[in-house]
Amino acid sequence: MRAYTESSEEALRARDLLKDWAGEGLLTQAQYQRMEQDTVCELRRTNIFLRLVMYLFTLIIVGAAVALFFEVFLSRQESGTLLLIFAAMSYAAAEFAVARARLYRYGIEEALATCSVLFLCYGLQATKPDGAQFLVPAVGAIAWLWIWRRFGLPYAFLGAMICVLGLPDYFTSSHSARHLIVAALYAVGLIAVAAARSHHRFTVLNDDYSVAEAFLWLGIYLAINLQLSPMNLLGNWWWGPRTAAEFSRPFYWTTWVLIWCLPPAVLARGVRLKDRWVIAAGAIAGILTLVTNKPYLGWPHHAWDPMLLGALLIAVALFLSRWLARGPSGIRHGFTARRLSGKDKQWMNAGAVGLGILSPHSFTPSPQPDSPDFRPGGGDSGGGGASSDF
Repeated sequence: MRAYTESSEEALRARDLLKDWAGEGLLTQAQYQRMEQDTVCELRRTNIFLRLVMYLFTLIIVGAAVALFFEVFLSRQESGTLLLIFAAMSYAAAEFAVARARLYRYGIEEALATCSVLFLCYGLQATKPDGAQFLVPAVGAIAWLWIWRRFGLPYAFLGAMICVLGLPDYFTSSHSARHLIVAALYAVGLIAVAAARSHHRFTVLNDDYSVAEAFLWLGIYLAINLQLSPMNLLGNWWWGPRTAAEFSRPFYWTTWVLIWCLPPAVLARGVRLKDRWVIAAGAIAGILTLVTNKPYLGWPHHAWDPMLLGALLIAVALFLSRWLARGPSGIRHGFTARRLSGKDKQWMNAGAVGLGILSPHSFTPSPQPDSPDFRPGGGDSGGGGASSDF
């Protein structure tokens, strides 16, 4: 079922670990070279920046080629069936890129797999029979799950979760029921992922299940937090405050209790498994609970609320860091505040670059427009004895 052999992915993970350990000085150069020879793998990879470039270029090329084909040869009436054909061709190209070119997280095969799902959904949208509108999100979710399982792409699992958001609209018009259906579907997925993960605890697949579990925990939280996931769940996400009048009072206040109970439960599971992705999901859910508590209770916002939240987070971070550092050898229950890998530094550098690309205007002041009412005064009061005629 997996496009890559387990031995190849294990070799890649071992190479990454060796590179981190060598970069942190835990291995000598001779040890690194000797151990690297035992982790030779035929899969081809690239860095994250070139991977993004290859992904975007492949999306543009495939999309432009399909659009040109429709523009030159065909009419819109035949678009649905041909989009399904293009979906099959894109998926076959992705499989070929993996099987023959041995591409792994290279961007090209990822974009081809993405195009296959997008063409499939648009093709079904154009050809679906009347009364079967729910087929588009349902088939889309299944297709994304297959891409996630086949190629191990974390964002494919997120795409399946987004497709699930469109399912309740075809079965009920109740806002409360939609939230419950989405949360229930995510809960079923969470149970399935947790059960499958127990059989791959010490394999490379554990990383995929870890990310999927973190996504599902966050999905459940967002589905029950009425201040963050108001209906319509298909994508019209409103960020204004919600009131208890829009839902039944028992349902509204039950969700308020749940958003306070869920983050500690997620954190406890992440700590028990020593899973940083699940811990991060619990921490994010806890922060969102603090942010949305006032809108839930109908309390007014103040300008100093973000400052108080930031001070609280800094205090918690300092307390945990010092508490871990005071343990025997700086370790408590398998956790330490010391940096043991260079991955965190790489992620921070990549995040800084992305922030600079997305918001360059936030770091430079914008030019001030000239006022039409400004009139020069003539400079009668010159400096150093000079006059306006100097």
